[in-house]
Amino acid sequence: MISGLGFATPIFAIFLISHIKGGSIEVAGFAAAIYWIFESALMIPFGKYLDKNPGEKDDLLFIIVGNSLAALATFGFIFSSLPWHVYVLQAIFGIGMSMNIPAYTAIFTRHIDKGKEAYDWGFRGSLISMGTGISGALGGIVAQSFGFKILFVSSGIFIILSAFFLFFISKEMANKDRNMVSPVCPEIKTLQPPAPKE
Repeated sequence: MISGLGFATPIFAIFLISHIKGGSIEVAGFAAAIYWIFESALMIPFGKYLDKNPGEKDDLLFIIVGNSLAALATFGFIFSSLPWHVYVLQAIFGIGMSMNIPAYTAIFTRHIDKGKEAYDWGFRGSLISMGTGISGALGGIVAQSFGFKILFVSSGIFIILSAFFLFFISKEMANKDRNMVSPVCPEIKTLQPPAPKE
């Protein structure tokens, strides 16, 4: 998914200025603000909701729906021509990512290797940075050679695939609904005081 997003993100402002009627640096700023406002405002309530519902099926569903919304917004940019079109799509994009982020990090945290937390998070961060960097370069080449429509189609396909691949682990996630114990936070067993002697 991050690779899919990386295709368009670095050059999105260029798209707004060159392909959106009335597009400007100001429009790019408002588009970014709308995305971040929706993402930041909804992540906390979504996270609280997921914490109240034990198990991972709901987390997986949130990721699938969130990725699908992000893909929908990406495909929508192909047909956008006015600033308000972009603003609506950025709101949808923000909602999708606000569903993805708390759900994904919750699953990742539960399955992290005990004693290798820093390494695992670092490895994840390294892969994300690498994927974003490579896809950013490829996105520039695609946009320059074939245009922004092909770029957004490619990006949307990557994001849709990221949602589709999750179905392959859905059974494993479903099994985690019962007696799930986090490897990072093992189950705490309380000691009962001995019964008083009569």
